[in-house]
Amino acid sequence: MNLSTKTQTPALRTPLYDFHKSLGARLVNFAGYEMPVQYEGIIQEHILVRKSAGIFDVSHMGQLFIKHPENDFSKLTTIIPINFDKLELHQSKYSFLLNGDGGIVDDLIVTRIDEGLQIILNAACKYNDSTLIKNHLGYSFDIQLNENLSLIAIQGPKAASILEKFIKGVSKLQFMHGNKFIYNDKKIYVTRSGYTGEDGFEISIENIYVKNLVEELVNKEKVKLIGLGARDSLRLEAGLCLYGHDLSPTTTPIEANLSWAIPKNLKEDGGFNGDKIILHQIKNNPKRVRVGITPEGKAIAREGVKIFSKNNTEIGIVTSGTFGPSVDGPISMGYVDFNSSKVGEKLLLKIRDNLLPAKVTKLPFYKKNYAKH
Repeated sequence: MNLSTKTQTPALRTPLYDFHKSLGARLVNFAGYEMPVQYEGIIQEHILVRKSAGIFDVSHMGQLFIKHPENDFSKLTTIIPINFDKLELHQSKYSFLLNGDGGIVDDLIVTRIDEGLQIILNAACKYNDSTLIKNHLGYSFDIQLNENLSLIAIQGPKAASILEKFIKGVSKLQFMHGNKFIYNDKKIYVTRSGYTGEDGFEISIENIYVKNLVEELVNKEKVKLIGLGARDSLRLEAGLCLYGHDLSPTTTPIEANLSWAIPKNLKEDGGFNGDKIILHQIKNNPKRVRVGITPEGKAIAREGVKIFSKNNTEIGIVTSGTFGPSVDGPISMGYVDFNSSKVGEKLLLKIRDNLLPAKVTKLPFYKKNYAKH
């Protein structure tokens, strides 16, 4: 994970910046924001989330709200391949913003709310995404990127029981569903979702109240804050993509192994950006595809490492790689030629001028523990 981003302007800060500093966080520039990469150590924080629960500040991400007088969002299907007419109230869906070639401009979470739609966007993409969506939808839609809201995530097997003490009713939410709740007489919106492979929640709350909620969780329940380093290792163990690394405008959902996120009728009939390319790839297979990779030994194959076949032919590149604390070994994801993508396929990774053995591994590396009800 590249945790530094070159920028011409001073880094932005979330409302929890001072709180992060008071806890001794090591801060880095990420997507234009000064963000905590770790507090006590990446491995300790990672294991804590897997065993108990931890809090992530993800307020740098965009919260886009879209309204329409008739609640008709079908026009969005062209650029975000979802059946918006079938999206239930308070239901969330993982999807992506597509360009004309079927490339992924951003991956995102869409939730149907009382007022219309809430879309969670990646921090580095949120302003560009907002402009693209506004230009596509036109003036009959009310589109607002609300920067008065913070977003925090509490993740881990104890997240529900902990959060229920402060926000009554959240433990009854189904996975990938949300609702309005009350915290200290203030309205907030909570979804049962996250990006760690564990059960958990994301809480949209006004900037002026977020510190109070986080302080209560830390002081009364001893829940620790978790940095971007552990967030990266957690999501990679769960086989989840990081935009700008595993996904890009030149990568289609089929190449990224995300065809499950496109509804069946759209995969058959099209009707969205790049549909001819994507439908062709579905029928005939793409030339390359994202796979899980397990290196042999202890060497970590990080982003940019070239991948070779067992016959020493270059066939791809690593897009994410780290040490997986829960699996006690190095793990990577990358793109390889489709003919070399079968689970168990032997590979070679060029690390420090040495070709080291590895194999294609079924994703995820670590079993997801989402809420079942």
